[in-house]
Amino acid sequence: MKILVAVKRVIDYNVQVRVKEDGTGVVTDNVKMSTNPPDDNAVEEAVKIKESGKAKEIVAVTVGEEKAQETVRKALAVGADRGIHIKVDGIIEPLAVSKILQKIVEKEKPDLVFMGKQAIDDDCNQTGQMLSALLNWPQATFASKIEVKENKLEIIREVDEGLETIEVNVPAVVTCDLRLNEPRYASLPNIMKAKKKPIEQINASDLGVDTKQRIEQIKVEEPPKRKAGIKVANVAELVQKLKNEAKVI
Repeated sequence: MKILVAVKRVIDYNVQVRVKEDGTGVVTDNVKMSTNPPDDNAVEEAVKIKESGKAKEIVAVTVGEEKAQETVRKALAVGADRGIHIKVDGIIEPLAVSKILQKIVEKEKPDLVFMGKQAIDDDCNQTGQMLSALLNWPQATFASKIEVKENKLEIIREVDEGLETIEVNVPAVVTCDLRLNEPRYASLPNIMKAKKKPIEQINASDLGVDTKQRIEQIKVEEPPKRKAGIKVANVAELVQKLKNEAKVI
């Protein structure tokens, strides 16, 4: 079995995101970047499946500017065998990413495609679903447990009512939840070994995919600051404020 894992470079989740003064976006200059957290879970699950003997090769792929290659290197240090970097500058929307990944899937012919359930920068939660539609493959989203069977996957996923267990045929696209596993840290020896693992670089323009933005971002602004709470003397005053000021009763 061959597994393709898509990873994305985003602002590190520990960083306080700041909006640019002109409102055109968020500040990324000199800001710590890292792999999108759910993508780390996707890489970890692929490595675990390989360690169990049910997969022979893991290919990590990312779409982005030159520095996005760092996310592939991290995946290689954790256990991926080789990497692919699709070079493209600027913001690229989920539809274009899905079309690019479709081309890579057609080229690599993996049995499974893993990725995070969504990215923490845009929270779109669209790429996996779009990719499965383009490939006409089964999809399993928000996976919190994966069991590989013969030519099938048994997936446990969280839904509003609790847990749902589904079975999908392989090949399939799986989007991974944070609850799926605990990503491992890359050891120093593996980080050094990862530097020697191959990363193929491909220009997005060479794939014949239209990466033109279809959504115009007019303005980015911070949410209003939360007002400080107040104390009330008694229940009667609380009811009065809820009714006349907050207008919730």
